[in-house]
Amino acid sequence: MNDIKLSINRWVTLSPVLFALFLVACSSQEVKPKPVPIESKLTIYVKNNMAFLSGVLEADLPQRLTEMVRQHPNVTDIMLVDVPGTDDQQATMEGARLIRRLGLNTHIVPTGYVLSGGVDLFLGGVERTIGAGAGVGVHAWSDNIGTQANSLNKVNPVHATYVNFYLEMGVSERFYWFSIQAAPANRIYFLSSEEIYDYQLVTE
Repeated sequence: MNDIKLSINRWVTLSPVLFALFLVACSSQEVKPKPVPIESKLTIYVKNNMAFLSGVLEADLPQRLTEMVRQHPNVTDIMLVDVPGTDDQQATMEGARLIRRLGLNTHIVPTGYVLSGGVDLFLGGVERTIGAGAGVGVHAWSDNIGTQANSLNKVNPVHATYVNFYLEMGVSERFYWFSIQAAPANRIYFLSSEEIYDYQLVTE
């Protein structure tokens, strides 16, 4: 059980140089969002009924979201601006489940992007929409001890943790298997509009 928890705890962390390079290195798509430094701390800015999120998702994400909603109960929409990934995949899944329980919607702002674990947070929305020119990037996960998604047998329970999460979010398990094959852990594949709709990442 400890091994399983450790394996899902963290997506690969990339150096700022690698991060800037892989954004444009892996995809045949034209979307090339401007990256933010991988060290960027998560910021949440509330305006009217919208909460704007930027930065890396960390272990305190569920607490940050809970506090934000407590202070701003009128918030209905989580606006994802530049979310390059997560330092704690488990916390990100918990954050997505919290968004779903609270009945909040998620939206990637025009020309914004979500990558890696940021995509999982996006999937928490009851209604999910993507603005013009926004990017959705996926890759194979890698944990903090070097285990990589594709090094595990398909029946490994770590895969089941991810698959069950996607099913819980109303997304086919096909998306998980596609994600870990689309690019290695140190690169990113940006989905086309057709792929986004095919895997039902958006609700309208």
